[in-house]
Amino acid sequence: MDAQAEISAMALAARAAVTALAAAPTATKAAAIRAGAAQIRRQMAALLIANAEDVAAARDAGISAALLDRLALDEKRIEAMAEGLETVAGLTDPVGESIKSWTQPNGLRFERVRVPLGVIGIIYESRPGVTADAAALCIMSGNACLLRGGSEAARSNRLLLDCVRAGLKAAGLPEAAVQMVPPGDRALVGAMLGAHGLIDIIIPRGGKGLVARVQAEARVPVLAHLDGINHVYVDASADMAKAVAITLNSKLRRTAVCGAMETLLLDRAAAPALARAVLAALADGGCELRADAAAQALEPRAIAAAPEDFDTEYLDAMASVAVVDGVEGAIAHIAAHGSDHTDAIVAEDAAVAERFLGQVDSAIVLWNASTQFADGGEFGFGAEIGIATGRLHARGPVALEGLTTYKTLVRGNGQVRP
Repeated sequence: MDAQAEISAMALAARAAVTALAAAPTATKAAAIRAGAAQIRRQMAALLIANAEDVAAARDAGISAALLDRLALDEKRIEAMAEGLETVAGLTDPVGESIKSWTQPNGLRFERVRVPLGVIGIIYESRPGVTADAAALCIMSGNACLLRGGSEAARSNRLLLDCVRAGLKAAGLPEAAVQMVPPGDRALVGAMLGAHGLIDIIIPRGGKGLVARVQAEARVPVLAHLDGINHVYVDASADMAKAVAITLNSKLRRTAVCGAMETLLLDRAAAPALARAVLAALADGGCELRADAAAQALEPRAIAAAPEDFDTEYLDAMASVAVVDGVEGAIAHIAAHGSDHTDAIVAEDAAVAERFLGQVDSAIVLWNASTQFADGGEFGFGAEIGIATGRLHARGPVALEGLTTYKTLVRGNGQVRP
């Protein structure tokens, strides 16, 4: 079977599964997801072995440290995966939710209700957790999914797929609702991108190369997750303890996640002690600072930044640093160099903070909180299928609601249009 025929067969099976999922009671979908979570726990030892093999092979292949971190599983991460599924199972089912209703003067009653998107293609790299999260979110929102993980996570992904499909089977739902496109064959990705009329939306999660290919070749709508060139701006009004704690957490809690801070912006009017404390804390924590001249003068361990540093997603213990002229300077810098993902301000001046919240046009904007809260679980969504940085359909962490569209129901009593 060639790539196009293989994807067509998978998509048609998924389309049939959507019909069953869209009509399934909330309790049945939730039972499938909980059964999948239980199976993941039962397969803990096997998952650790499979993942260790994936990590060893990826390390031998020279994969980057950032991607290795995303690939690696341990007991804590596997348990968090299972708990995330259980959280999704307990969320409000969006399918059939009434969004809005109204009545026209002619007596026609209109109601807008949520419905599944349909068949979702998800193309991702390194993160085996996406397999479980995406499957659970699609099941609960009444969608079927074709998952195409990277070859570096093939063993982990296959075992997680088996766990999820065991849950579907236990609940009496079609296993074709969640399918894995075989990794390694790039022609299969091309077939997914060209499957207009079979796949309803493509969601890429990966590096620039993957996202660029998807956006260039797709004949299917794309919900893109681009770079996380995220900023923390420390205002002159910031509390020193908050500024140090938020900046350290934003950069160094996990450097390889898309919500990590990549650029620190310091208010030129800030007390030197405040700026020095933040910079020293980062340097003491092992973060390489690539700074402009004004920031270099505040921290002797900082090195000179190149212009491209301010447009770089490091995903490592590195950060660019610039001194800016107040909140307006910070907003201008983010507009010029940001990726519309996540940006934060540390400030005690509420008026300044509100100006930042209102004028920074990113998917997530925070006041006095770490950028690493850019995560569906932290938003109360249980899991996410990605963080959308575009402006259409959905922005920020995409969970159940973001995986639905709507239709309008019209109820009449014999009305005809004059």
